[in-house]
Amino acid sequence: VQLQASGGGSVQAGGSLRLSCAASGRTFNGYHMGWFRQGPGKEREFVAAITWSGGMTAYADSVKGRFTISRDNAKNTIYLQMNSLKPDDTAVYYCAARFSGIVLIFTTPGSYGDWGQGTQVTVSS
Repeated sequence: VQLQASGGGSVQAGGSLRLSCAASGRTFNGYHMGWFRQGPGKEREFVAAITWSGGMTAYADSVKGRFTISRDNAKNTIYLQMNSLKPDDTAVYYCAARFSGIVLIFTTPGSYGDWGQGTQVTVSS
């Protein structure tokens, strides 16, 4: 599946952004999805994940209570609503997909086979 992330930008601390990730090429059903981010000089880290049905979600501790992952399977799109943004949230955000018949949350980059191109989020203090 091909993934296209969008919605990044520059905001001040405390602001909000909503990222989108549109999938194409194959049926979206059955794909568990995740958001990861990579800040300057840092490794790629898990942000949030959602199962193909949307019935299970998971978040990194650093974003819990501020970010919300969701999906619209009719539109082949997932979203990441980011509120109360902090300068530490500055990073390139990537969406990722994994096809699986097992309902599990995957939180490691190596668990995902398809990746979007990334969208830059910059939060200024």
